[in-house]
Amino acid sequence: MPAGVSWATYLKMFAASLLSMCAGAEVVHRYYRPDLTIPEIPPKPGELKTELLGLKKRQHEPQISQQ
Repeated sequence: MPAGVSWATYLKMFAASLLSMCAGAEVVHRYYRPDLTIPEIPPKPGELKTELLGLKKRQHEPQISQQ
């Protein structure tokens, strides 16, 4: 068996890690309460807070290093 442990020990650890991962995801989901509604009108570019607005500026303005 992987890592030199018995099947029973391996399955116990696997079940415990899977359970803790799912429980942690549920806690985070309940804490942050994501907005799962879908808007009828999609937002305009720049209205989303998840966009990296500074990335567009950096792509158009290459930086020249002074060496």
